[in-house]
Amino acid sequence: MTTIGFIGSGNIGSGVARLAIAAGYDVVMSNSRGPETLADLVADLGPQARAATPPEAAAAGDLVVVTVPLHAYPDVPVEQLQGRTVIDTNNYYPDRDGRIAELDDESTTTAELLQAHLPQSHVVKAFNSIYFPHLTALARPSGDAQRSMLPIAGDDADAKAAVVAFLDAIGYDALDVGPLSEGWRFQRDLPAYTAPYFGDPQDPTVGRPVGREELEARLAEAKRYRDL
Repeated sequence: MTTIGFIGSGNIGSGVARLAIAAGYDVVMSNSRGPETLADLVADLGPQARAATPPEAAAAGDLVVVTVPLHAYPDVPVEQLQGRTVIDTNNYYPDRDGRIAELDDESTTTAELLQAHLPQSHVVKAFNSIYFPHLTALARPSGDAQRSMLPIAGDDADAKAAVVAFLDAIGYDALDVGPLSEGWRFQRDLPAYTAPYFGDPQDPTVGRPVGREELEARLAEAKRYRDL
């Protein structure tokens, strides 16, 4: 694996891209507004980065990160992602995304929505549970005592293995929570979502490492929204 494609180039996308480049990957960035709008970002990322359209980024990536506002997931290219491992970073914010009935009644999850849209792809949920400044600040080499762990969920074992390897390369351990349907355990406003990584509530740029024991405990505390 040498190239990471990005459908969406906001805070999480650009943060993961920076970590990927530092780990030796090439990145292909895209957004809904066109490659020309990414000129400054690509220049800042350096020679391992280039801008493209979403279909081009999807086709170029050995691994593809979908990091768009949830309401835009139907616009994610389908054909170019067939057979590929896709990382879904999305969260559901009704004020931004509008009401989505199947998420409101908790009959599905955000990643399962994307998987249904991409039936020939292998979706893995990751990166949605950490605040973007902490994502870049907390990356550590393998074996570092201060290395953090991120939860992932997915239905395909090989796809999850690819994401675990990618996370390892960019500075994180991974905790496999199970199938995509279990991705709700680290969704918005639940105990494993963002709060564990905040090192200073008064300064959101300061992160703290989160290991397996703490992350497992927070995931175990998760309750469905209807039960809160």
